[in-house]
Amino acid sequence: MLYLESLAIQPKKIEIDMKKRSSSFINMFVTLAVVTLAASASLGFVYQLTKEPIAKAQLEKQKKAINEVLPGFDNDPIAAQFKLPIPESSDSLLFYPVIKGEQVLGHAIKTYSSKGYSGDIWIMLGMDQQGKVTQYAVLEHKETPGLGSKISAEQFREQFIGLLDEPEVTKDGGRIDAISGATISSRAVCEAIVKAQATWQQLADNN
Repeated sequence: MLYLESLAIQPKKIEIDMKKRSSSFINMFVTLAVVTLAASASLGFVYQLTKEPIAKAQLEKQKKAINEVLPGFDNDPIAAQFKLPIPESSDSLLFYPVIKGEQVLGHAIKTYSSKGYSGDIWIMLGMDQQGKVTQYAVLEHKETPGLGSKISAEQFREQFIGLLDEPEVTKDGGRIDAISGATISSRAVCEAIVKAQATWQQLADNN
């Protein structure tokens, strides 16, 4: 008799357990949805809050780099920027005309190489009207501190000043002394400059 009563009670227990589980699942789902929405809203708020300051900081960094590679201008190179396609590539480079009075001093070119030791290397390259390298400034890189990071060092950068021909490191038959222990980073800088030179040539050919 007790056994039969136990059997009669069991379905009710199972039904109650199922309802509890269903209720718990719904609560978990609702909680997760609320947390997700709150996190998304917070991220959106933070993005909007920091978007303008980040853009302003990047703009100032570019202005500083342009002034470093081609100083003495009195125009707004960033306002006058334009793009030119990289030869034999689907990508393009940004050119910033640098002018003093009515004289064009040259162009600052935002160029890059994807062959850095730790990823992309972005530089701002200055080139005068004759196509000579005036200087370059490193904008972004992820190279090894103390090794590849020395692409920013003046001693390495000054080797490129006045170059008309394509730069190569000495190991490849050129005259650029690679950074000790960072030949890959050195080659990447050379590649970025060669890319800018080839793109600039289109501008020279059309003038």
